[in-house]
Amino acid sequence: MVRAKIRVELKDGVLDPQGVTIKNALVDMGYPEIASVKSGKTFDLEIDLDDRELVETKLDEMCRKLLANPVIEQYSVEVYE
Repeated sequence: MVRAKIRVELKDGVLDPQGVTIKNALVDMGYPEIASVKSGKTFDLEIDLDDRELVETKLDEMCRKLLANPVIEQYSVEVYE
């Protein structure tokens, strides 16, 4: 069994209205030191495979096909046991 964490976030230069809204709310709540917020998604997966190379290949495929929109998002994958 292998575990993985996938982090998906918008590419630099892509507008992030959710991040802007959160930033503005934090400033309104009394945190004026917040300069910016970048929103994203995190996925924690457990994979029932022992071949680490195959796991990494499949995770990359999952990201490209479903978990991330490669046009506007970038992703990183961390595999651990």
